[in-house]
Amino acid sequence: MTAAHYTSMFRPNLFAGKVALITGGGTGIGRCIAHELASLGATVILAARREEPLQATVAEITADGGKADFRTMNIRDEENVDAVVAELVATYGRIDFLVNNAGGQFVCEAESIRPKGWRAVIDTNLNGTFWVTQSVFNRTMEKHGGAIVSIVAEMWNGFPGLSHTGAARAAVVNLTQSLGIEWASRGVRVNAVAPGGILSSGLANYPEPVQEMAAGWMRMNPSARLGTESEVSAATVFLLTPAAAYITGATIRVDGGSSLAKQPTWPLDPHDKMPAFQGFHRPDGAPEQFKK
Repeated sequence: MTAAHYTSMFRPNLFAGKVALITGGGTGIGRCIAHELASLGATVILAARREEPLQATVAEITADGGKADFRTMNIRDEENVDAVVAELVATYGRIDFLVNNAGGQFVCEAESIRPKGWRAVIDTNLNGTFWVTQSVFNRTMEKHGGAIVSIVAEMWNGFPGLSHTGAARAAVVNLTQSLGIEWASRGVRVNAVAPGGILSSGLANYPEPVQEMAAGWMRMNPSARLGTESEVSAATVFLLTPAAAYITGATIRVDGGSSLAKQPTWPLDPHDKMPAFQGFHRPDGAPEQFKK
């Protein structure tokens, strides 16, 4: 019996017999993805450092009739990652899907980020993603094939206030492109999903003033709203389906068009620190309103 309570756009039992590993699967977007994959018949294994959220989400999924398990894992520790993945492959035979959802960051202006903080964010969001991806490929997908989706972020126009995670997420996008080429001949598709402002429990991790500021600029997109965890999950699930068999190395933006919008997401104070260069001795005159 598969889970009956998640309203997925995909057909029931689509992933019957499949095994999916979701990092950061106990909370937020990862929890939602785990519920949807389980509702479609997959056996989902949730992995994160804290056991309590994993246990709670597994209990939810099994109560809905789904199949779920969990393992504690520190994605920054490549030896721990490989040991956990090896044990999962020994237990379940293979891993068909990997969703790299685990990550973390903190708001800080670039000049104030300390080396420890920078390394922690890069180690989690970039290195941790790579260690899990590499281990799953070497332990099972190189032989059996599979599909990988990494959750990144809407950082296309820079990520002021979060430059550390912006750099890491951009690197994962490039990694996705590289692996999409390298592993294609082994039947492994590698893609990413870039959420914009999403209503998720992860927002509670930020200080209240940051939450208030973010709530305003997150809505400054063509959709005029924040997204839902379900919308991110649907894009992720699509990339795991056979319908996405011709898609690899791609990143789907689930951001309500915010990556196309031009409104600043960081306070811009008036200043005169960047004077214009004008070398043309016969410049065309611009309308007066543009000179202000």
